[in-house]
Amino acid sequence: MTNWLEQSIFYEIYPQSFRDSNGDGIGDLPGILEKLDYIQALGCNALWLNPCFESPFGDAGYDVSDYCRVAPRYGTNEDLVRLFDEAHRRGMHVLLDLVPGHTSIEHPWFKASMQPEQNEYTGRYIWSNHAWENVAGYGNINGQLRGISQRDACVAVNFYSLQPALNFGFAKITAPWQSAVDSPEALATRQAMKDVMAFWLGRGCDGFRVDMAGSLVKDDENSVETIKLWQDMRAFLDEKYPDAVLISEWGEPDKSLKGGFHMDFLLQFGTSHYLDLFRCEHPFFSREGKGDASCFVKTYQANMERTGGKGLMCIPSGNHDMERLRKYLDPEEMKIAFAFLLSMPGAPFLYYGDEIGMRYVEQPSVEGGYDRTCSRTPMQWGRGGNAGFSAAPADRLYTKMDPAADAPAVEAQMADESSLWHEVAKLTALRKATPALCASAGIEFVGCGEGSYPLVYLRSDGETRILVALNPAARSVSCPCPYRASRVLYALGQSARLENGALTMAGESAVFFVVE
Repeated sequence: MTNWLEQSIFYEIYPQSFRDSNGDGIGDLPGILEKLDYIQALGCNALWLNPCFESPFGDAGYDVSDYCRVAPRYGTNEDLVRLFDEAHRRGMHVLLDLVPGHTSIEHPWFKASMQPEQNEYTGRYIWSNHAWENVAGYGNINGQLRGISQRDACVAVNFYSLQPALNFGFAKITAPWQSAVDSPEALATRQAMKDVMAFWLGRGCDGFRVDMAGSLVKDDENSVETIKLWQDMRAFLDEKYPDAVLISEWGEPDKSLKGGFHMDFLLQFGTSHYLDLFRCEHPFFSREGKGDASCFVKTYQANMERTGGKGLMCIPSGNHDMERLRKYLDPEEMKIAFAFLLSMPGAPFLYYGDEIGMRYVEQPSVEGGYDRTCSRTPMQWGRGGNAGFSAAPADRLYTKMDPAADAPAVEAQMADESSLWHEVAKLTALRKATPALCASAGIEFVGCGEGSYPLVYLRSDGETRILVALNPAARSVSCPCPYRASRVLYALGQSARLENGALTMAGESAVFFVVE
């Protein structure tokens, strides 16, 4: 693993909503530059930027029209290079969001592929041989478009109708219009994506979070050919850019790590049971104490086994695609949730604003966000117009702000030693200073029965062993625990006791013991 990932704590920035430097109502790269010191003060040492490339913004930038040009709303390529440089000067790293599976219908590649005359882009996307011939329903193709050009063909789409699927080939050929994974057109698409990565890596980018990484090869049972594709991508990077980091949106670390990714995201969909912890009717981290973390633990352990003890999963506080943590947990409950997030293996990801408990703000869809729009509201910095996000009139903001009089803000929380912000900062500092709490250190779950509290696990780097015990429930709890504590490394709430083979904890508390 790239060395800097071991102690990495990522901060996800949704560029539209973080900081508007020029008063147009939309966040931008100079605005992010203004706040690098803030992110560093919080304790985060790596950034993940959601797509900042040129786009018609039908899906908030996940519909790219030029992979090698920063969207004018955010600034220029020079602004992005300056962000890389300033981050590096602070000992920070930056990942861009790579969307390799589809583009916008406005991308020049797609416009060329629509032409009835054969050209170098004819096979860049997945087209049938006739307009009336369906492409949807084959493997993981989600939809199709027809009648949009003079080309007598129907084109596959990955998600929204404005996102035509790039052609990386089919693992299993069942129709004449399908390309093999080693066909000239599929290999040309693969090379084009290598060129995109090289373009930004050569300008200072440290790597990529890869959107829908497991979806590229179509009709690919068990992802065999998709894994081979990413192994080829990794071999290219190892030769040209060996320090480049790849983190996958895949949700299956046994596949993504085999493909050459350093880590995989724990996703809010699929079988991860992530939602059991934070976002369901009875979250495990709610003080009501009716949650259940056992299915999450079993799934996590299964991933560890499948990856030979690695299972390097990135666990996010949230992201641009899910409801805010604050919708389900209040700031005091969130403190214990962050004690979990910042003491688990892999790289933790903090979604901007979660460190102050920003709310899920109900409002209409913006740029294809639908219910996700409510988690993409402007960052609340402090006093002044629009809570310091933008000098624009409120009706020009990218999304509506939290209108509540008690809307959380950075300025107030940084001034309050008991705030959620300070608890998060304390935990990030502890993690970075403690190798046994970092990315690749081992984990062993000690206690987590069905519907039971507390959640207890042991982290170890071969020299130091740290017992992490979390009791979000309002009631006191106890469980068998065969370890002896030498000292307390961290505590939240009333003190816990570890003696005579038993752990006893007060309600709403967390403790990290260094154990013998």
